[in-house]
Amino acid sequence: MADMASFRDTITAWAAGGPDGPARELAARLPVRVAVLLEGPSDAAAVDALAASRGRNLEDEGVCVLPMGGAMNVGRFARLLGPSGLSLRLTGLCDERERPYYARGWERAGAAQHGFFVCAADLEDELIRALGVTRVAELIRAEGDQRPLETFLSQPAQQGRTAQQQLRRFLGTKKGRKIHYGRVLVEALDPHRTPAPLAGLLAGL
Repeated sequence: MADMASFRDTITAWAAGGPDGPARELAARLPVRVAVLLEGPSDAAAVDALAASRGRNLEDEGVCVLPMGGAMNVGRFARLLGPSGLSLRLTGLCDERERPYYARGWERAGAAQHGFFVCAADLEDELIRALGVTRVAELIRAEGDQRPLETFLSQPAQQGRTAQQQLRRFLGTKKGRKIHYGRVLVEALDPHRTPAPLAGLLAGL
């Protein structure tokens, strides 16, 4: 049975130079109405967790949350999925430094220029600021990562950095950690303290 995971796989294959037929067929069968273009799987984990915490099933709503394997791929995905391709509505979430890639990708695809949301630094930074460093440290301990955190904080390179900078860097030091904590941090959010880019993204879906 076709599902959104199959659609993501066919879109990724199409973007890598594969045929467009399978993606077009699945888009018609599911059906898909919105594509959320994200840099990577940690962003997707956060978006999925936020939707679930609000009682929403994005797949049932025809929303494809699509990690692209890097922000520089956004132009290709926007062209395939947007007005010049499958005619899906495009939205997304990016870091401030990625804004130019998204803006160019949206423009070249003929999509609405205000259709994506920008984090001040990155999504991890937004979540740490929303929760506070004390709460994030508590969550890290609860997840069994107290010792790795202490080892990381003892490194000379971390001296002189703020606690927020240290935690943000820690989340990216091990493969899979950003994905895991993307979900953990979002699930710990007070609904009224959801970072504006995430809240805006979900509200627009």
